[in-house]
Amino acid sequence: MREVRVAIAFHSGYGHTARQAEAVARGAASTSGARSSLHDVTTPDDALWSALDTADAIVFGTPTYMGGTSAVFQTFAEATGPVWQERRWQGKLAAGFTNSAGINGNKDTTLSALAVFAAQHGMLWVPLGLAPGGEYTSQGGRDDLNRLAGFTGAMAQSPADLGPDQAPTVGDLRTAEHLGAHVAAVAVRFELGRTAVAA
Repeated sequence: MREVRVAIAFHSGYGHTARQAEAVARGAASTSGARSSLHDVTTPDDALWSALDTADAIVFGTPTYMGGTSAVFQTFAEATGPVWQERRWQGKLAAGFTNSAGINGNKDTTLSALAVFAAQHGMLWVPLGLAPGGEYTSQGGRDDLNRLAGFTGAMAQSPADLGPDQAPTVGDLRTAEHLGAHVAAVAVRFELGRTAVAA
């Protein structure tokens, strides 16, 4: 079986979402049969389009600004028009992650926008796949997996007065790592199925 490719396509305004992206990439790369690559979408070029076109799964990441994706990420999304017309990402796996300063910050709105973006491309959305952690119970803590109780994708929270060297929390980064590993594992299963059908 060939190695599956998981591409992480992200924008980060201040470095916090970049740390999330790195965690997603670590998780994907830790999965047997998968490799990952990081791609900043700030300036789309031929290398970016080639990497995304040849990936088996694309994990999209953006900070949540004013309850939605960043303007830079939206510019990238709108630049995928030719990809959409040619259906180049049809059938690929997709997932998403986001970070904001607020505990809530309307991160769900951003993840929903990413899922709709993927659906318009005909992609198959992979959710986080974790039960809620953190303050979901009185015994929960900040370092729990899925402490922000997201389901559509991986959420992180970075206080506005802390730099990316101090935030997101360990738990939020572990949650992002889980997302990467989960997407990669699903991609490997899809490839095993394709291999079996071809045989």
